[in-house]
Amino acid sequence: MTYKTHLKSPLGTLTLASDGESITGLWIDGQKYGLATLEKNAQEQSDLPVFAQAADWLSAYFAHRPLPAMPPLAPHGSPFRELVWQELREIPFGHLTTYGNIGKRIAQKTGRPVSAQAVGGGVGHNPISVLIPCHRVVGAGGNLTGYAGGLDKKIALLTLEGVDLTTLYRPVRGTAL
Repeated sequence: MTYKTHLKSPLGTLTLASDGESITGLWIDGQKYGLATLEKNAQEQSDLPVFAQAADWLSAYFAHRPLPAMPPLAPHGSPFRELVWQELREIPFGHLTTYGNIGKRIAQKTGRPVSAQAVGGGVGHNPISVLIPCHRVVGAGGNLTGYAGGLDKKIALLTLEGVDLTTLYRPVRGTAL
C-alpha cells in the first residue's frame, strides 16, 4: 500500500508518498515528472510517523535550523538510477557537483564508463526532491541546467543553503545570475 500526504512549504505544496515505513516520493506541485511514480490508488494518510519525521526535517531545512535525523528513504528505480540517487545523497549541504563528476564516481565504483547525459536522466527522475538533493547538481562550467521543479526553485534551494550563485548561469540566457 502506498500512502500520501501534502505539506505547505516555501516552494509551494509538496506531495509526499510512503510505503508506511519510508519516504518513497516527494514532489513539488507542478514539477516535471511530478507524481509520475505515485500509485494511482495511493491512500491519503497524513498521520504516518514517517510523514511527521519528514515534515520535521523539511521544517528545519526551510527555517535554516539544525537538521534532525533524515527520515528513511526508499526511492524505486532502475539499478543505475538508484546508484545516481545514492551519489546525490553524498553531496553535502551547501555544496555543488556536476553531472560529469557523478558519472566519474559511478564509473569508479562499477568499472563501466558513465556519461554526464546518463547521469542527467537519473538526476531528472529523482522521485524524492529536496531530501535527495538533486538541486545541488549543475552542468559543466556552472550551467544551472534543468531542475524538475523549475530553475526558480533550484535557485531558491541553493540560496537557502548559502551557495555562491555568482559563478552560475541560466542555460537559456547564458548570463551570470
